[in-house]
Amino acid sequence: MLSGVKIYTNDNVWRQILTDLNAHVVDAPDNVALNFDQIELNLPVSAMELKSAILDAADVHKMITQILGRNVALSLLQSHIVILLHKSGGMSIGELKSALGFSPTTATHAVDTAIYQLRRILGHDFIKNVNGVYKIGNI
Repeated sequence: MLSGVKIYTNDNVWRQILTDLNAHVVDAPDNVALNFDQIELNLPVSAMELKSAILDAADVHKMITQILGRNVALSLLQSHIVILLHKSGGMSIGELKSALGFSPTTATHAVDTAIYQLRRILGHDFIKNVNGVYKIGNI
């Protein structure tokens, strides 16, 4: 039911329920996992209401629209970069690669290219590099 959803919760009962629903429950909150503890639920909740609340919270397009204040079509990688930088306040390229599932020392240009494309789409000042830390600039 929740296959492919990466989620964190501190509550052992919810961890078991989410695991039973095929969610990938992680042991620590990170910048890419959905934090279940931050989702507001009106209990009791049905399985369908639970799924709806989780999928709504995980809706990348909705998060991008909220961050940017407008509807912008971005690739999944670009969207994740925007969300990570927004949530974290800034990340080095190694931290960003690691959070996106790449090795921090890997010789890939995927992240650099996605940042270049984001600047092209949203303006050069959208992502700033301040002392080796990428941050969201002017939106």
